[in-house]
Amino acid sequence: MRAVMNTEDGIRTVDVEEPDGDGVRLSVVSAGICGTDVNFAARGVTGYIYGHEFAGVATDGHPYFVEPTIYGGRCEECRAGNVQRCTEPGHGNLGVFSDGGMAEAVVVPEYTLLPLPSGLHVKDACLIEPGAVAWHGVRRAQVLPEERVLIIGGGAIGLLAGATLQWQGRDADLKVRHDHQRAAAERLGIGRPTGSYDVVIDAAGGESSLVDAAEAARPGGRVVSLGVYSDTMQVPGALSLTKELTYVNSMAYGRHHGIRETVEVASMLADRPELTETIITHRFPLEDAAEAFRVAADRKSGVIKVVIEP
Repeated sequence: MRAVMNTEDGIRTVDVEEPDGDGVRLSVVSAGICGTDVNFAARGVTGYIYGHEFAGVATDGHPYFVEPTIYGGRCEECRAGNVQRCTEPGHGNLGVFSDGGMAEAVVVPEYTLLPLPSGLHVKDACLIEPGAVAWHGVRRAQVLPEERVLIIGGGAIGLLAGATLQWQGRDADLKVRHDHQRAAAERLGIGRPTGSYDVVIDAAGGESSLVDAAEAARPGGRVVSLGVYSDTMQVPGALSLTKELTYVNSMAYGRHHGIRETVEVASMLADRPELTETIITHRFPLEDAAEAFRVAADRKSGVIKVVIEP
């Protein structure tokens, strides 16, 4: 079987053993490249099949998205619906330090499977994962109807955060770096930054974006840290102190009131096909994984989301 791994020569498509063990076997149809994948590859992280954003078709012909969170289900956090905070041994994520979905086939626990709603094709369903990250961050923000929201970062998660707010009947503005990101935002009806904001969502995950967030937030405002920070979060102390800003962290996704956030995102994507059409900008076959990762790392090239199709 062919799969994508990081090697001494960088990202390569290599021969691996067929997956086995307990679970459901899927033929993978789509696997998105996350910024985390790009960063791990650049840092030389090896030893497993990449890919935590993926969807495929089971042997019975039914298509599924795979929610990659591995959890025990018995700890206090799991029982509360926060499966991403599982404290039991063996918790983690498929495709993050364990074999993921950038392969011809996978075997996954049955509880990770999410049947796809009508209107969402399996080739686009890998976008559910970053969509759920954005959805969870917006829910953590607890935006009130009268509050203004700014999102910093025009990648997939930033755009999907804007779409989530729209889905909930709220407006959002987006601060971007590149022209193609602005074009995508305008196509989706997400506005340009103006003035100060009650809530600022940092979907970029960098020192400069945290500074931008603190500057854009009104006194007493909230900053939601949605990006993945590779080093210590450099919160701007003077602005945070004088404005008395509140910082809210958001990680992955879970359940609330018994509802999987991935289910809510799947419904949104099925109802708004322009989201996948706008956000998925590049598709590559499995054999071209090295080029796919190169393109995903070059934000100036017009890329937003790169998908590998085994």
